[in-house]
Amino acid sequence: MTGEHPPSPSSDRLLAAATEAFAERGFHGTTTRDIAARAGMSATAMYVHHRSKEELLYAISLSGHRRVLTSIQEASARGISPTERLADVACAFGAWHAEGTVRARVVNYELDSLSPEHREEVMRLREGIDRVFRSIVAAGVAASEFDVPDVSMTTVSIVSLGLDISRWYRPDGGWSTEQVITHYRDTVLRIAGVGR
Repeated sequence: MTGEHPPSPSSDRLLAAATEAFAERGFHGTTTRDIAARAGMSATAMYVHHRSKEELLYAISLSGHRRVLTSIQEASARGISPTERLADVACAFGAWHAEGTVRARVVNYELDSLSPEHREEVMRLREGIDRVFRSIVAAGVAASEFDVPDVSMTTVSIVSLGLDISRWYRPDGGWSTEQVITHYRDTVLRIAGVGR
């Protein structure tokens, strides 16, 4: 099972409803009835598309991680120098977490609610995300564009900072999405020691 289902209006409504419910109440605080009611269908109808709320979380997590990985891989391919690549990837990563804070919050903070098999599959995608950042940081150090004492620790710091945007950022707060993305990009470049 891939966790991806053929798109349909009902399935899309269920995924959107589950995302909102998980973000609001957490996985364990959400019932299948909550999700079905938000989607405007019966709990029985929900099971036609997804066998359990864990399967819904898996579909949301898998799709989200695939999208963000594809996004940063494409951003990395656009840049020439490590500095350009890191800036582009930081913008893509920051945008994914700032523009879809509700979805990103569920994708990043409900991982422990997945079954071991599903969690392992999602974690492989997270490792792919880490590899994109780590390869750029390592290339920047090798090219003397970055000045960091430890490539792995720097990578963890950069990725963690991006993930956390979905925890604290609210579009109706004092900062625009563009401000948050720009600030994240600039902070990432400082962490990498660009121009030091």
